[in-house]
Amino acid sequence: MAKTSFGPLVSTMWLAEHLKDSNLRIVDATYTVPGMGREAQAEFAQKRAIPGAVTFGIDDISDKSNPLPHMLPTPEFFAEKVGALGLGSDDRIVVYDNTSMIGAPRVWWMFRVFGHDNVAILDGGLAKWVKENRPLANKHTTPTAQRFKSQFKSHLVRDKKSIINNLKNKAEQILDARAAGRFNGTLPELRPGMPSGHIPGSLNLPFGEIMDTDTGTFLSPEKIKERFVKAGVALDKPIATSCGSGVTACVLAVGLHLLGYSDVPVYDGSWSEWASDPKTAKAP
Repeated sequence: MAKTSFGPLVSTMWLAEHLKDSNLRIVDATYTVPGMGREAQAEFAQKRAIPGAVTFGIDDISDKSNPLPHMLPTPEFFAEKVGALGLGSDDRIVVYDNTSMIGAPRVWWMFRVFGHDNVAILDGGLAKWVKENRPLANKHTTPTAQRFKSQFKSHLVRDKKSIINNLKNKAEQILDARAAGRFNGTLPELRPGMPSGHIPGSLNLPFGEIMDTDTGTFLSPEKIKERFVKAGVALDKPIATSCGSGVTACVLAVGLHLLGYSDVPVYDGSWSEWASDPKTAKAP
């Protein structure tokens, strides 16, 4: 895995100091898990936001022709949608959540998949921003459309075919971000009718284990490394991350980025795709 000296996070202090930068764009990437009684877009409309923020809907900017949840769209559709949000190719983009840290990593990953590396996650999200009494806006920004050029980076994405091949050649470790009970089959999946379990040979590290539950921020790189090693991950060998539907897998990709690994791919369809195919092998 290639290493990089750049990290994927910015602090609330950094954002406060750069809030008025002309090339800075802020994105509310909140995503709520199905069945939890919350709706991200409605919450965004009802609550105050960080000044200048626009909202990015994971389900809205997705492949509408695919029955699986929020699969990656085409580069052209992504460029059209984010351009309409006022996000241009020359912008520095900061994404944040107003709930838990799951939507922002997914959107961070999506921008990188489509060739935009100038993107970071607000560590601690809106909750930390509010706790520190930083400025909030009562009205959300009406964006002016910008030109965004997409360039698909296939090395950051895994599909079902590549995972099937990996069962044979074991070229990559598959690391699952779901809760242990869903991974080992003792707890039900969040989506009705979907069996729990996991891809044979995969490892499990619930995404919350690399987060500080008190602050909502990522743990230090040293502690994150400990969590990966404890989960049985060999950090000197290739890794691909997975989860229920390709969202919390991105949290683990951020954690690995913090350890210096910038090219960790995410299985986009994840367990939603794998479990729905009767031909794929499943482990309890």
